[in-house]
Parts: sequence; structure tokens; C-alpha cells
Amino acid sequence: MATVFLMGCYSNNCPVDNLVTCNYGFYDSEGTAITYNDTITVTTLKPGFKTVYTYRKWGNTTVTKERPDEELVNQGYTETISQQRNDTILVNQLFGASSMKVPMSYFNKMDTLIFSYKRITLKDTIKITHTSYPNVELPECGTHRFHTLEQVTATDAAIDHVEIGHSKVNYDGQTNIKIFFNGIVE
Repeated sequence: MATVFLMGCYSNNCPVDNLVTCNYGFYDSEGTAITYNDTITVTTLKPGFKTVYTYRKWGNTTVTKERPDEELVNQGYTETISQQRNDTILVNQLFGASSMKVPMSYFNKMDTLIFSYKRITLKDTIKITHTSYPNVELPECGTHRFHTLEQVTATDAAIDHVEIGHSKVNYDGQTNIKIFFNGIVE
């Protein structure tokens, strides 16, 4: 009887919580931490555009696809081709929260976030200027992209102002950006 021993390389020194996100904290205009009681959806603007195919037929639901659909055309749908911004929803319908976590782009020097609210029609835009760099703690742990925040600005629909709390974005969990709401939707 032969016994085979397999050995592998492993490390107990890799961080367990290694998700790199920019952490946002919510505050009132005076600086007190709050729970924001409106529904927030956060969208990011990605560079470029995407082609969208819209199919319409009288008495039927409009269908939107990212690829052409010849079968719908054969069924009598009319096809309209358009270009749309290449946006991505990062946070969908966040309600009653005091914070949120959002990933950052690796290779763009500026992230643009659009905040949509359920109770007000105006939207806010937050622009974050940052640098990004690779971080390797141990080779067996893999590489993560860390960021250093340089500047943050915001519009004022529901936001009074924004500040950088902790400029190093890594997986330590500290509040990186503080959002001070103006009280319209608290």
C-alpha cells in the first residue's frame, strides 16, 4: 500500500476581509452621524457609449436589448438603434442607511457618482479624484488595488458638502468620504 502526501503553499497571514471599497459615512450638515431616510441609487459614469436596440410593436411591451434580435423583427417589431451612456448601478435602492461601500475604478483618475433620490427629483453628482496602485502583502494573497483620495466635490441637491475622512482606500474599513446632507430628505 502506497501513501501519497501532498503539500501545498498556504498562508494564514492573508487578510480575511480583503474587499477594497471606498467607504462613505452619512452626516447631517452639523456633522452628526445620521441614518438617511430616503432611497438612494448610486450610478457611476463609465467611459464610452453602448449600442442599444429597442423593439416596439403596437399593443406589446417595448423590448430593449444590447444585441440585435432578428426574431423580434420577423414578428413585426420595429427596431430602433441608439447610443446610450455606459453607466453602471453600484448601489440600488439603499434605504435607511448610515453608510455605504462603493468600489473605485482602477485605471481612471476620477470617479463620477450620480446619486438619485426617491423623494426628490434632483440628483447629486460626486466627483472623486484619486490615484490607484497595486498592493501585495504576500505573493500567495494576490494583488489588490489600493487608492489615495486627492479631492472630492459634490453638487447640492440633497448634499450640503463632502469631505475626505481617510484618504487611503484599502480594506481597513475606515470612513473615506463623509457626506453631509442638507436636511431636505432626512
